[in-house]
Amino acid sequence: MNSNTLILALVFLGSALMLINIILYIRFERYIRHIWGNKTHVAGLYVPIALLVLFLIGYLFVGLFGKPDIVMAGILFGGSVFVYIIIKVLRGLAVSVYNSEQLRVELQAAERASKAKTAFLSNMSHDIRTPLNAIIGYSAMAESEPADEAKLREYIGKIGIAGRHLLDLINDVLEMSRIESGRMHLEEAPADILSVLDEVATVFGDQMKEKGIDFSVDTSAVSDRYVICDRIRFSRILMNLISNAYKFTPEGGRVSAVLTEGSTTGGRADYELRVKDNGIGMSREFAAKVFDSFERERTSTVSSLQGTGLGMAITRSIVEMMGGTIDVETEQGKGTEFIVRFSLETTSKENVNAPDRSEYSCDCAEGMRLLLAEDVEVNREIAVMMLTSMGFMVETAVNGREAADMVIASEPGYYDAVLMDIQMPVMNGYEAAELIRSLPDRELASVPIIAVTANAFAEDVQKAFDTGMNGHISKPLEQNSIKRVLKQVFGCEIS
Repeated sequence: MNSNTLILALVFLGSALMLINIILYIRFERYIRHIWGNKTHVAGLYVPIALLVLFLIGYLFVGLFGKPDIVMAGILFGGSVFVYIIIKVLRGLAVSVYNSEQLRVELQAAERASKAKTAFLSNMSHDIRTPLNAIIGYSAMAESEPADEAKLREYIGKIGIAGRHLLDLINDVLEMSRIESGRMHLEEAPADILSVLDEVATVFGDQMKEKGIDFSVDTSAVSDRYVICDRIRFSRILMNLISNAYKFTPEGGRVSAVLTEGSTTGGRADYELRVKDNGIGMSREFAAKVFDSFERERTSTVSSLQGTGLGMAITRSIVEMMGGTIDVETEQGKGTEFIVRFSLETTSKENVNAPDRSEYSCDCAEGMRLLLAEDVEVNREIAVMMLTSMGFMVETAVNGREAADMVIASEPGYYDAVLMDIQMPVMNGYEAAELIRSLPDRELASVPIIAVTANAFAEDVQKAFDTGMNGHISKPLEQNSIKRVLKQVFGCEIS
């Protein structure tokens, strides 16, 4: 290769590299704007593009019309290499700075979340201990003090109230966990929206009366009461808002729940729910974060009240899943009003499933034998007492394998149903149910199996049915829920 050819090769290679530099810089400039946004302090990024284009034109002009020597050609080529290296270094620095900034932001967010959860655990420690103190205290009093039947019933009633409050706290934590993991979904079905509100109002009616609170519910402006919605989640919104108003309204105060209907278009109606009280209200600072998880205002009045700081966060999440909005208007010392706006598909009364009011004259439990599989002794004792008080004969197994073996060793029809815990040693409830369903004796294999478990979410219920079970009873056990599920399985009333 002679010197002229080498000179031209260096010039045109430098030109080609400069074109690559222009493309790389344009991509770099777009990357910077993407991570920083269209801000004024990055406007100067356009200038180097113009300079690089002028360099390219100069390179081409020298190569086509000039007479460069080997030194000039080397300088031109070296300049292109230098610019290429600078662009690569700048890109690396920009990525490093951006990643560092992201780590800083994430660290700050993690620190805030850690502080919030530390405060939450502190709240939970207090709030869990409060009902536990009642449960343990009243249990000890019932054991140690000579008391008449009326006094014992009072202790038992207060233990029940404390237990239900403890269950509410646990449910709040589990619900928030499902929301944050994206596992909560609306189960929409035809429902009577006014009956949901009436049921919730009934729950709080006596409590409001005992506290001397003037409690009113107004649904007169609703014409489309039959809608498609998640009845349980809508009830949860109402429960949280009315419970909040009840807790923060002193004796002699007022609480109102007003549901109104706005425009109706395309088979959908707009609704507005207002829950208002004249209680202690909130500070402006706390009102701005009342819907955040684990948040509770710190005042002498509020600190004495129980709660996880999750109720409003759960409420907002449900409202947003419904496609609605929730706002708050409040002033310290004057009260608070929560305003929920949402839209629902309307339906007819005929599509709303009415409660099953069918009655049967037979006593289903009489002569029926149940097999209960439960590994925890105290749970087993409670379940046996409940079932025998209903009239059932009950046999027990301590794990899924033992339950399956007892079914296999029995004659068809000996057990009328199997009540199966899920989380058990040796063999869990799902595995035991699948084993029973796979038996060659089809009559034995078809014995009704009912899950009795603390796995209480919708997906847990579905998994029970997917493994061949006929029903699902959630723990903690309540006689009404047991009767309801057994009625569905046996087709008659349980006394």
